[in-house]
Amino acid sequence: MTQQKKLSQTEVIQLERDLAKFANMMDSIVRIPFTKQGVGADAALSTIPIAGDIAGFVLTCYAVYKAKQIGVPQAKLNGVIKLAMMDAVVGFIPVAGTIFDIFIRPSRKALAVVHDHIREEYNIKTDHHVVHPFLHEKLEKKQQDSVFWRNSVVAWIWLHIPDILGLIFLAIFAFAIWMGGSWLWQWYQQ
Repeated sequence: MTQQKKLSQTEVIQLERDLAKFANMMDSIVRIPFTKQGVGADAALSTIPIAGDIAGFVLTCYAVYKAKQIGVPQAKLNGVIKLAMMDAVVGFIPVAGTIFDIFIRPSRKALAVVHDHIREEYNIKTDHHVVHPFLHEKLEKKQQDSVFWRNSVVAWIWLHIPDILGLIFLAIFAFAIWMGGSWLWQWYQQ
């Protein structure tokens, strides 16, 4: 058996960020602000009977492949593979399978296993590149060219744009419901 070359911290962060982008797309592309809970392509695919669940399983296997690239041992990935197989089997059940896909999130589980592994193996403490992988990558590029983007407050605001926009949407939605309810109440009182 050949020993795998140890990757640099930069290479590991890039590979993990790629996996995080994939996991976000699969499991939480639309998410609840300030949480990791959301809905992604895996749940959407599961609405297509059988073929969608098989496609979801194959795509989850890609997450396992990315984890292997980072050097995560197979023993740590066995749980993810079992979860992906269970996800595919339960996915064959109409409606229940789709609901199961929203909460089981095997690609996110693979990402969590990878993140725990690199914390131990590479001593990487930050998780911004995992929580907001698309924004983090753009921020790194902006920080190379400008001191403004290296400011910690500016960086925090940039990385939390989805959460801030989600809160604004929820506030507007709550206000619209309150206004609609008030209008209906006044209309009912007349």
